[in-house]
Amino acid sequence: MGLADDAQNKADDLKGRAKEATGAAIGDDDLKAEGQADQGLAAVREKATEVADKAKDGIDSVKDKLTGH
Repeated sequence: MGLADDAQNKADDLKGRAKEATGAAIGDDDLKAEGQADQGLAAVREKATEVADKAKDGIDSVKDKLTGH
């Protein structure tokens, strides 16, 4: 929902990509899968943040209409 959340999601995605690449390079399927899971989790968090932001915008819009702003 904020800049810190966006930064954390991006960091988790990059960390996952690095794990996946490292796992693929050294033939460690567990590390590769862990990296893919990290990326998936970051993507889910990003979508949840987007949904929450849109909901907040919608609520704010309704409030503005009700209060006449």
